[in-house]
Amino acid sequence: MNPEDIDLRQLTADLKDALGPGEPVGYLRGKSLMRDLLVDLKGFSQQEAEELIDTLELQGYLRFLGDPSERSVADAQWDITPHA
Repeated sequence: MNPEDIDLRQLTADLKDALGPGEPVGYLRGKSLMRDLLVDLKGFSQQEAEELIDTLELQGYLRFLGDPSERSVADAQWDITPHA
């Protein structure tokens, strides 16, 4: 897999479409859910999907709305923006 060959906007839109309303919730649970969706829907390996989720987060397509280091806001939602 070469991340440069993947349309990150389309991948983000596909993730957003596959998730239910209000999903995902929680930093680690959300990342795991999105990773698993990429594995199931797109056929990526677990490692490839993990790397893609990290890339989407770094590029601004995925943004956690809480603070994963603080328990009181660790269950916040993710903002999934296909047009970052």
